[in-house]
Parts: sequence; C-alpha cells; structure tokens
Amino acid sequence: MDVGPNGFDRLSLSQDRVDRLCRLLLSSIPRSDQRRWGEMYVRGLLLAEGRKTMRGIAAVVGSAAMQSLQQFISTSPWDWKPVRQSLAGYLDREIRPHAWIVETLAVPKAGKHSVGVERQFATGLGRVTNCQQSSGIWLASQEASCPADWQLALPASWVACPEQRRRAAIPDHIQARTPVQCAVDSVLAMAEHWGLTPRPVVMAVTDADLPYVMMSFGMRHIPFVLRVEGSLPVVTNDPAQGLGGQRIATVSRVAGELGDQAGAVEWQDLGQSRRRVTRVAGTRVRLPMSVDPLSHGAGASTFTLVGAWTDPTNNRPAEYWLSNIGHLPAPALFRIAKLTRRVSRDLHEVCDNVGVRDFAGRSFRGWHHHATLVSIAHAISVLSRDHGRHRSLAEQPLPGRPLIGSQR
Repeated sequence: MDVGPNGFDRLSLSQDRVDRLCRLLLSSIPRSDQRRWGEMYVRGLLLAEGRKTMRGIAAVVGSAAMQSLQQFISTSPWDWKPVRQSLAGYLDREIRPHAWIVETLAVPKAGKHSVGVERQFATGLGRVTNCQQSSGIWLASQEASCPADWQLALPASWVACPEQRRRAAIPDHIQARTPVQCAVDSVLAMAEHWGLTPRPVVMAVTDADLPYVMMSFGMRHIPFVLRVEGSLPVVTNDPAQGLGGQRIATVSRVAGELGDQAGAVEWQDLGQSRRRVTRVAGTRVRLPMSVDPLSHGAGASTFTLVGAWTDPTNNRPAEYWLSNIGHLPAPALFRIAKLTRRVSRDLHEVCDNVGVRDFAGRSFRGWHHHATLVSIAHAISVLSRDHGRHRSLAEQPLPGRPLIGSQR
C-alpha cells in the first residue's frame, strides 16, 4: 500500500509488530478468543481502505469473521477501561508526554439511530447540526500524540427515554453529560487511578464552563493550561508590570495592555512542521469568586494569564491562556498550550485514517469498544513511524519534570 500523507507506510506494519502490542494491551480481556477478535479488529482498522465499516474490516481479515467481529464489538461484555489504562501506561513510557490534551470530536450523522446522535450545537464545528459528540484525552509530546481515553457525551433525551436506553444498552448509572463534563470526568479518573506521570491538562473552555473546570481541577491540584475567552473577568495582581491595584477587567483588556512587554517566542508548529515566532506576554491575576469558587479574599490563588499575538495583523492578542502552574514563565506555558497543534495533526492524519469517526452502531458498549481499539491502532501507527527524536539544537524542549498543582 502507498505511503499516506503523514509519511506512514502500511507495509511497515508487520504482523509480529501488531501482534506484540495487541497482546500487551489486550491482556486484561479474560478470554483468548476475544483477544484474538480484538487483534483482528485492530488489524482491520489499520489495513482496510476507506471508511472502517464492519464489512470493510472483515474483507481484510477474512469475510467469514464478520458476524463474530460484530458481536465482539457490539455485545461482548469485555471491559474497555483496563485496556485504555494499559495503553495510557505504555504511552506514558514510550512517548513521555508533556501534556494531556482535551480534544472534543463532533461527528455529523445523517440519521438519528446511532448512539448519542441528536441535533445540537457542536462547539468544534461552531454550529447546530445533527451529530454525535465525544471527548478524547490525548497524551502528547512534540514527537507524537495518542488518545488514551474517550467519553461519549449523551444528550438528555438519550438517558431520559427508557426505550432509547434499552435499544442502545446504556447502563443505568450513565447520565447526560456535556463534552466538557465528559472531559473532566476522564481527567479526574486518569489522574487519580491510572498511575500516570502528572502532566498539565490543556483544554479550551467557555466562560460558562470555567467555574466547573476550575473547581474540579483545583480541588485535586491538577495542573492546567486553559484557553479562555477574552470576555473573562480577572483581577489584576502584578504590580511589577504596572497592573496592580486589584482592578477588575476582561482578559482581552489586561493582556492587550501587555503589548509593550511582549517578547518573541520561537516554537515548533507541530500542525505544519515549521518554526514560528509569536509575541507572548504573561502576568499574574486572580479570579473573582463568581468564576473561581475556591478563591477567598487575600488568600485566593493567583494564576498566570498568557496573551499570544498569533495573528500578526492584529495589535491585540488572538489567544488567551490561564494556568495554575506558577513556576513556569509565559513562553513555556505557551509552548505547552500549542501541543494542541500536534493533536490536531495526528487526529486528521492518523486517527481519522483508522476510523475514529466511522462507528455506525447503536450500542453504547459498541461505541466504547470501537473507540478503544481505534486508540490502539492509532498508537501502533504513530509508534511505527520515525518521530524525529533527534531534535535540532535550535529547538527548545518543553519542561520534562512532572508539573504537580499550582504554585502561588
């Protein structure tokens, strides 16, 4: 087969290489026949051309296997959570991620029978459409990224209707969740129970979602770098930069006033494999209690606000980031934030090619099984290509030590 646009040659996927990683990551599945179907499904995701339908996967691994593969994905009771935890631990050692990136995924659907599909506003698409929404947590370094956990965001209509629940086999404890709530649930589980190296969580949040995210991560001392909206109110708290006096102003105004102090930061745009230079400035701020419920007067936490002039035609910052990692300067936080470019590239060049958007079934369990095996296929793909681990001397590495909690 041909080399794809991401430089990955399917011919380099030896059966031995695929089998080795599948045996390692699927070892928590108790039955040997289920592990065998799992390996076959992963191989089909890697090798089938076009959309990864059950028929297309079966055509690659053996057409007689179609019914068994369908049953393995849609109705078999194997637990996907230990498989994802094994994958995350393996990635933690192999790619040594610098951050956990939250990537929401909206998949437009023509019908309304696939699990979780509803006409709704999709943040990633910026419009109301008939779609299925999910959140993925990606472990990302400069060389590679891979999804480790997925959550399907179920609209209220799907959990309120007993018939809908029955048809999709949605467990009783599953409730309606937004993509942001799903992402937070995944991060908390990974941080508290998966035994991974603590890394900053990078995600975009609206003003409406920020209090929930701040409280969820702040109470557990989870480090974060959040992309926020320019309308967010903050309390200036950096007299050294002439922004003292406990003045309340919007993020866009505060960051815009730092223009004279912005410095040029060189960074690797991992979405386009090129070097870029962006003006970046940072300052310390507090948040009003209406935004950060954990803030209490003079003892409130301070955060680093980073403004980035990513649009050279605009004299005001185009991006705003808020972080509780107090010991890192603004340029380092900006470079961590831009690992989202690595994830965006790998999503479109690798994950799409192994079928992340292609599940058409009605089963809640089937969606999670498919997403889990897609993550394994993605990991095999990115770990099989040359990641260019020998960096140029001009490239400044991201901080390598664990980043645990905020520092005032």
